[in-house]
Amino acid sequence: MLDFNDIRTAADRLQGQVLDTPCLLSKTLSDITGAAVWLKFENLQFTASFKERGALNRISLLTEAERQRGVVTASAGNHAQGVAYHAQRLGIQAVIVMPRLTPAVKVARTRGFGAEIVLSGDSFDEARTHALALAAERGLVMIHPYDDLAVMAGQGTIAVEMLAAVPALDTLVVGVGGGGLLSGIATAARTLKPGLQLIGVQTARYPGAWNAFHGRQATGTAGTIAEGIAVATPGSQTMPVLSALLDDMVLVDEARIEEAILMLLEVEKTVVEGAGAVGLAALLDDRERFAGKRVGLVLSGGNIDPRLLAGLIDRGLVRSGRLARIHIELRDIPGALAHLTALLGELQANIEEVHHQRAFSNMPLQNADVEVVIQTRGPEHVADVLARLQAEGYRVLDGR
Repeated sequence: MLDFNDIRTAADRLQGQVLDTPCLLSKTLSDITGAAVWLKFENLQFTASFKERGALNRISLLTEAERQRGVVTASAGNHAQGVAYHAQRLGIQAVIVMPRLTPAVKVARTRGFGAEIVLSGDSFDEARTHALALAAERGLVMIHPYDDLAVMAGQGTIAVEMLAAVPALDTLVVGVGGGGLLSGIATAARTLKPGLQLIGVQTARYPGAWNAFHGRQATGTAGTIAEGIAVATPGSQTMPVLSALLDDMVLVDEARIEEAILMLLEVEKTVVEGAGAVGLAALLDDRERFAGKRVGLVLSGGNIDPRLLAGLIDRGLVRSGRLARIHIELRDIPGALAHLTALLGELQANIEEVHHQRAFSNMPLQNADVEVVIQTRGPEHVADVLARLQAEGYRVLDGR
């Protein structure tokens, strides 16, 4: 199994080549969750992810003959960028196999580092199979994204930095996909602070490591906002480490992950992808468990598709009551819509969209179904708007 000396050596090897990213207390998140929450900003790495630690450590161990042959890997994006960037920097050919549905921002950024991109399969596991075939066909060296001791050691340097910056941490809550990040962190943490509580977090849609840890058979569902940890089967080298060193592993659902991403954006003004937000999602999901603890979270990456982020922000505004949709039955006569919009303006509800439906409606011909999307201050403001509309004689068909 992975040894702490491997991590210490990796830390020396990586010094000056990757960032020792900040590990900062979030006062606001601490107030919200009831725990003292420390954030490790790995989304500030050059490739916006912790993955370049493990990638660089593994590449640095290549022999000269292996460098001449080139490397290949399979990745949903972050490991791909780490391999591509450092391979380009060191003059090594890199071939990256990515699942076909990888976010465009990750594909474009990886290609920008000079790597050859191959899109294959609908999941990481299918992409990995193709990468192994290419390695055999072309004589390339496979740089596995997590099931490799050198990669695991590189990721473990995060725990070394966190405990050096905040020795008082008593709990680490870290996302799990294949297990490379947490196996490295767990190995370092158990050596540096044996009593530290270590908790892994998986998306409920890909519970492979959770199943292995708990001896269960929870069924997942394809598709997750946390695609960076959408791994069906944990590593053969990572899982023994997790089983031996973790205190627990938990699952979080998509809504919690979305909430965590939006909260980090609003509170910390930092962009974090789904896989990087699952630690905070776990705290939000079980605040009583972590209350009063000094918790370290790893914001493992920030490579989220801008279109996905835009949609997520809108959904978050809806959930918080700051964006509301109201259906109103309106007399279809001149000036009726103008009166309605004037009333909404008087109520300080900013109109974002208006749909005036006549044909696709079961209402009397003299009436129309008007759907209005408004920006509000929150649920109480929405309630005030609905009450005022009804007081003015409008029939509100639906409001939420």
